[in-house]
Amino acid sequence: MPEFHHTDVLPLGPDVTEYRQLDLGGITPLRVDGRDFLRIEPATLTGLVKAAVTDIQHLLRPSHLAQLRAIIDDPEASANDRFVATDLLRNACVSAGGVLPMCQDTGTAIVVGKRTEGVLTGGTGGDTDEAAISRGIFEAYQELNLRYSQMAPTSFWEERNTGSNLPAQIELTHVAGDRPKYEFLVLAKGGGSANKTFLYQETKALLNPTRLAHFLDEKLRSLGTAACPPYHLAVVVGGMSAEYTLKVAKLASARYLDTLPERGSGQGEAFRDRDLEAQILELTRQFGIGAQFGGKYFCHDVRVIRLPRHGASLPVGIAVSCSADRQAKAKITAAGVFLEQLEHDPAQFLPEVHDEQLSDDVVRIDLNRPMDEIRRTLAALPVKTRLSLSGPLVVARDIAHAKIKERLDAGEPMPQYLRDHPVYYAGPAKTPEGYASGSFGPTTAGRMDSYVEQFQAAGGSLVMLAKGNRSKQVTDACQAHGGFYLGSIGGPAARLAKDCIRKVEVLEYPELGMEAVWKIEVEDFPAFIVVDDKGSDFFSETSAPTLQISFRR
Repeated sequence: MPEFHHTDVLPLGPDVTEYRQLDLGGITPLRVDGRDFLRIEPATLTGLVKAAVTDIQHLLRPSHLAQLRAIIDDPEASANDRFVATDLLRNACVSAGGVLPMCQDTGTAIVVGKRTEGVLTGGTGGDTDEAAISRGIFEAYQELNLRYSQMAPTSFWEERNTGSNLPAQIELTHVAGDRPKYEFLVLAKGGGSANKTFLYQETKALLNPTRLAHFLDEKLRSLGTAACPPYHLAVVVGGMSAEYTLKVAKLASARYLDTLPERGSGQGEAFRDRDLEAQILELTRQFGIGAQFGGKYFCHDVRVIRLPRHGASLPVGIAVSCSADRQAKAKITAAGVFLEQLEHDPAQFLPEVHDEQLSDDVVRIDLNRPMDEIRRTLAALPVKTRLSLSGPLVVARDIAHAKIKERLDAGEPMPQYLRDHPVYYAGPAKTPEGYASGSFGPTTAGRMDSYVEQFQAAGGSLVMLAKGNRSKQVTDACQAHGGFYLGSIGGPAARLAKDCIRKVEVLEYPELGMEAVWKIEVEDFPAFIVVDDKGSDFFSETSAPTLQISFRR
């Protein structure tokens, strides 16, 4: 009979994170019956989480910024790779000013906490830790120029925005430890990267170098660019349950599990396979997708985690952290309250590079011209051409599209504004005082795919602007109706607001808030031709699987 052995499935090594101390107070060390305890007031939890949310909406890790700079310095990077990386660094510089968040989708707030038994919380008012943490999130979203994205169902079919970005996802657990300590990971997860989290229920047959290589070649290509690469990619194989696999994938994409051991013990501990990480990274560099518009930098890096599993089940989880790489670690100990040190001066990573050094010829498009003239200009250009747009755009996304479809279905005409102007799929964050716009980057184009055929047949949406790849039905509609889909760089929402958007006004449905139909004036707004009127689609060139491929054991 085997002896009992408790396995810590995620045995992390020493924490090497660089922290800064916060002046929050509210912690009291105690010693009772020879044991150390730490009393933490609810207000301290609130203040810590508020500070963390503030930092992650505006600042990035130095390691992430260094990886963007490495793309610019890499002679093998494509011109478009370098242009995207430079724009993302410029965006980081604007965002670090603390006014405009780095992405207009300021995400779902997620807090993962681990406390030892020596931590005492609750306060005299009986507040739970979850309530204190939620208050910190609430205060940050109320006071900063962020966007409320949480929808509460009022019935099965109807829903409304909560107006606070709550509820948040909060997961708290107890862990072993001789000294009292409360540790946190605070994340903001936007819809783009959250929607690129996938679970596959496989079998042991996948644990073969050739089978796994073909599997990942197919699945990773399908991620596309809607979640704003370059990605921090996580692949998790195994897991005691499907939900555990996905949780580990999310943590791994945040580099929270980097200190796991690098080989298994036979007792069930998770481990990282660094050799497979390097092989998968090289695989992604052969796709040709690159940092959104062609090249090698589809991913910054890869984490591969192997987990124990039930013998009849092999779950596989895939997750990404996008260009808005928003997370920070935090901790409370007897020594004080600490938050991960993010980079306040991203400009040090930005080289002195001019746009003409970054990409091929840029074609300037005057959007003040009639739609037919704009389309004739685009028709003469090949897919992947870099554009600079100036003039009016109409902004409409999910709910506005649904309302316009209802009007078309009822026999009403296409709104003239969608016939006269290109449509930009986006939704702004709050507008700071003195600015024309809040952070205003593109949203995922694929969510509007089902509307394109009907809208173009009615004379609207003939030039569309958003991020990510489109389905074949969009390519077919553009070919049939003479339409175009232009890809915008996913990620630099703060820079676009500061440098490119000159005026914003509501055209229709003001009651929808950021989902309203807007008209904006842009100047030198960067874009690329992704789908043209001849049936060409840039992403179709990168979707073909690799025929001869296998990983090394």
